[in-house]
Amino acid sequence: MPTIALVDDDRHILTSVSMALEAEGYSTSTYTDGVAALQGLEDTPPDMAIFDIKMPRMDGMELLRRLRQKSDLPVIFLTSKDEEIDELFGLKMGADDFIRKPFSQRLLVERVKAVLRRAQNREGIEVTGEASKIIERGRLMMDPDRHSSTWDGKGVTLTVTEFLILQALAQRPGIVKSRDSLMDAAYDDQVYVDDRTIDSHIKRLRKKFKVVDDDFDAIETLYGVGYRFREM
Repeated sequence: MPTIALVDDDRHILTSVSMALEAEGYSTSTYTDGVAALQGLEDTPPDMAIFDIKMPRMDGMELLRRLRQKSDLPVIFLTSKDEEIDELFGLKMGADDFIRKPFSQRLLVERVKAVLRRAQNREGIEVTGEASKIIERGRLMMDPDRHSSTWDGKGVTLTVTEFLILQALAQRPGIVKSRDSLMDAAYDDQVYVDDRTIDSHIKRLRKKFKVVDDDFDAIETLYGVGYRFREM
């Protein structure tokens, strides 16, 4: 039974979302502020989390920033804000999805199912043979079963969405992947994202790998076409 952590200072939302998720068979844990949530997520890691953005003591953005220093836990943001920049910033920080308030409980449940499916089936891209599940492309190594990735032997922590995008590119070096094909690889059919969402994930992937190798240039942009993993 997957456990979903809910972080929101609105107790009515915590109660209603908890009831909706528990009706679908999920277990939930709730927190009313980011400070308490950060400690709770470290002490008892859930399978995924849902964060409100605007909260006292520590907002959702800061909570995600601190969480990403140690964990690739799948995260969905809830927000009542209308600013598009908030969504793009959240995706750049490593959020897996974004839902705007007010929202239907059914929509939220479907998004949760989609993110969990991606987390549980990140090896779902077709491969042949057990050994081929581990992807080695030059200095890159990816192990889908362990959700681990390294560059030159140095670990690079990726979110589920980032991992699936990189996996789709690394499966066939030199082959250009359109944004639409990367959306298909990383997102459930019921989740709509636009081109800028994929671009944000690519930028974050590059940034993470540049932390371990300042000269990282394995992901190439073909303007107007898409992205590809450099042949090595």
